[in-house]
Amino acid sequence: MSKLLRSLLALALVGAASTAVAEVTIGVTLSATGPAASLGIPEKNTIALMPKTIGGEAVKYVVLDDASDPTAASKNARKLATEDKADVIIGSSTTPTSTAVLEVAAETKTPQIALAPFAPAADKAAWVFQPPQDFSIMGGAIVAHMQANNVKTMAFIGYSDGYGELWLRVMNGITGAKGIKIVATERYNRTDTSVTGQILKIMNEKPDAVLVVGSGTPAALPQATLIERGYKGRIYQTHGVANNDFLRVGGKNVEGAVLPVGPVLIPDQLPDSHPSKKASLEYIKAYEGAYGAGSHSTFGAHTWDASLMLQRAIPEALKKAKPGTAEFRAALRDALENIKDLAATHGVFNFSPTDHKGLDGRAVVMVRIENGAWNLLR
Repeated sequence: MSKLLRSLLALALVGAASTAVAEVTIGVTLSATGPAASLGIPEKNTIALMPKTIGGEAVKYVVLDDASDPTAASKNARKLATEDKADVIIGSSTTPTSTAVLEVAAETKTPQIALAPFAPAADKAAWVFQPPQDFSIMGGAIVAHMQANNVKTMAFIGYSDGYGELWLRVMNGITGAKGIKIVATERYNRTDTSVTGQILKIMNEKPDAVLVVGSGTPAALPQATLIERGYKGRIYQTHGVANNDFLRVGGKNVEGAVLPVGPVLIPDQLPDSHPSKKASLEYIKAYEGAYGAGSHSTFGAHTWDASLMLQRAIPEALKKAKPGTAEFRAALRDALENIKDLAATHGVFNFSPTDHKGLDGRAVVMVRIENGAWNLLR
């Protein structure tokens, strides 16, 4: 091989290496199987619709399934951060799995965009951003509806994990000040096949309303049991059930349930002036164009919002450092923290050093399930 040819080859290899280093790696761990699959599948589907270049740089997505298991989510996060050199980690789908991811994200100083709300430890909170609505926003909307409908007593039945406990803490903090008494508190597991014992205890207290705190299809079980046992009061669900799988599994038993949801669930019922309508319709067009009419969900939309956040933040981080470095991860974290007025599918994001959730009252609308569909309460 001639000296000139060797030199040209060396230059080509250097150029290729530079290009590889510049590639932005987005690590993803989602619950595509297991009890939270109805959340994780649309989230995973949405990843395939996200841009392959941002800020002029190629983007690589490394997508793993944690099977709704916090231990697997932690292992996935470790692999993404250390082996795949992810610049950011999106995930996971549930409160327990997202909490597990943060342990690794904070340790490795990798920004995390969680797709489920949770309460991060103070010493780790700087590294996680949470596009899903805060429970206080959603809980406040539920309590306001209860007040407007003369609910004085309520019962709570929720997951026996971090999701359920966070909701209970929020509701305990809101209801007392609004003159609503929680007369029964029951819990159940995501994989339970019966909650008859818990429901009988609740009905014995004769509450005006029952709040079911679950996510995806497992949340249909308590409401179905209430109906089967003849409960006649109001039933509330959380935004954790806002997908068509819940309607399919719950069927007639979930008719009449009232819940807070993100605007993306019903953009066609929103006024044109709503700040999330445009972004929501764009997401639905892209998602249903790929996966069929009526297939979109609010959970996939959280992933879309994560993408919108990264499309705003990555170009800013690229001005300061190269992908694949600790400096870039830090710059990306800072850029996410400084996002302002980002109109997304679930609301308008304004992050700050003291607010990594970023949403306000524009992120919630109240709906009732009627005739197997979501209907806006006006």
